[in-house]
Amino acid sequence: MTRSLLAASVAILLATIGANAQTTAPATQPAPAASDQPAADQGAADQGSDQAASDDDKQAPIPFEGGQLTITQPEQDGEKVLSYDGKQLASNYDVFFDKIVKIGDVNVALVDVGDGGNQCGPAKVIVWKKDGEIQTATVEQDECGAPPAAVSDSAIYFVPYLLPGETRPALQWSPTEGLTTLGNLTYTPEPGTGWKDVDPSKLDNIIDAFHNEAVYKAGQALLGNDMPEMATSLLVGGGTEKTASGAFYATGCVPHDCGGNDGFMALDPAKQKVYFARRGDNGEPQAWPPLKDWPDDIKKAYDDAQGN
Repeated sequence: MTRSLLAASVAILLATIGANAQTTAPATQPAPAASDQPAADQGAADQGSDQAASDDDKQAPIPFEGGQLTITQPEQDGEKVLSYDGKQLASNYDVFFDKIVKIGDVNVALVDVGDGGNQCGPAKVIVWKKDGEIQTATVEQDECGAPPAAVSDSAIYFVPYLLPGETRPALQWSPTEGLTTLGNLTYTPEPGTGWKDVDPSKLDNIIDAFHNEAVYKAGQALLGNDMPEMATSLLVGGGTEKTASGAFYATGCVPHDCGGNDGFMALDPAKQKVYFARRGDNGEPQAWPPLKDWPDDIKKAYDDAQGN
């Protein structure tokens, strides 16, 4: 569901407030009742995931709303099962208790459930009681895990991580309203930044260069709707290297597909130019602009990267 720019702005503001509430645990938020606290041998009172695991990597039962949440693995190397007093709530290969929070006057348990690996993060399973019955809701976006969660006194906000060129919805969950869409968030570079501000030494990944408004606009002009896919092909990567002319570049790949879907990006701040290449779905490289229009040193850097 799409809402106005104003709604999206409100979503960002609320999510920021929620993030602060999550990290600072304000004293105004009432603590769960004693019956809902974990047993003393389960660790710290914040009920983090560490206290839910024992030395043999089995997660201890978590007291919750007069019953117990349990995470078991019925078959060796099989899926783990999240249950409440014997009633199965969710299952997958990775199931980890996150924490219990208070939303209004409702105790809410958050559990991460996913396939494992780092290609996609886990979905967030929300567990609460309503009219004496245990309820669950699962938050997942594009079948690839839940956006990061920020908890406030009245709701949980899910604010997505955006790649250059992407627009994704910001979500809100509360016990009264359920899961709703607050508005769409769009990747936006830092306003007013230009080519003179480009500093390759400050880039952990060359994708970070898109935070620069001049780089973003140059990339958008070349890539158009292919920008998110191009950025994805650079996700697994490191620092940059420099050519003799002063341009810098880096290679990367799609998580879990290195060697099959690799990307290349180069920037020349002096000439205010960007260059991209990516191995397409058919195995053939695509380039923006066409490779014939690339300077010799950047073309050589790309050829060397392909060889490696």
